[in-house]
Amino acid sequence: MKNKTQPIAIITGGGSGIGMAIAETFVKNKVKTIIIGRDQKKLKAVQAKLGKDCEIQSFDLKERKNIPALVNKLVKKYGAIDILINNAGINMKKPLIEVSDEDFDNIIETNLQSIFTLTREVVKHMLPRKKGAIINISSMASQYGIPKVIAYTASKGAIEAMTRALAVELSPNGIRVNCIAPGFIATEMSAKALNNDPERKNKALGRTPMGYLGEPKDIGTTALFLASDAAKYITGVILPVDGGNSIGF
Repeated sequence: MKNKTQPIAIITGGGSGIGMAIAETFVKNKVKTIIIGRDQKKLKAVQAKLGKDCEIQSFDLKERKNIPALVNKLVKKYGAIDILINNAGINMKKPLIEVSDEDFDNIIETNLQSIFTLTREVVKHMLPRKKGAIINISSMASQYGIPKVIAYTASKGAIEAMTRALAVELSPNGIRVNCIAPGFIATEMSAKALNNDPERKNKALGRTPMGYLGEPKDIGTTALFLASDAAKYITGVILPVDGGNSIGF
């Protein structure tokens, strides 16, 4: 079991992109960080890069019935969880009429339902201590009407609504819940979407006042702030980290 003077964080989808950047920021700031993902090879590569304060757990969050056992196992092994970062998510770009029920359900299950289940189980361990920070990762897609990503947009809109409801319910018990809404961040996932669609990329940058894509570490430092005592009076916020994109014209 860990030394209780060191905070413990769980980050889902920590094997790449934004999740990996948050993990790197946390480890650099002496937070014991457990990254959860499906790709064992990616997880091991991140662990090798980040060192002893990074632990890995290969797990498919769609296996929701196994999440309670997973959380109990992690708490038993590492100690009480102080921070939960719900970052894991998948996207799919298809015209509405081509999106099957199975397609839609798959996105909602990964991006929303698994987050609900994991959060519920972690909160069970946070409540007795009356302490914890939960950070959900949303998307600017929840703010806009973006075509061909209907399921993703629906899942992220629901995450933001859930953030507010959780914050009101849990904050009286010392558990803060906030959400980061990244703008256009230079990750592998966004690069695939934007580089194959120059018109979309130009439109994204054209309405971003700062004029460039954000970096994953911009989300990492924001997550560290929201998880820290520096943000002890902040709960229920949806914080855009987007270079001004959400207010751009």
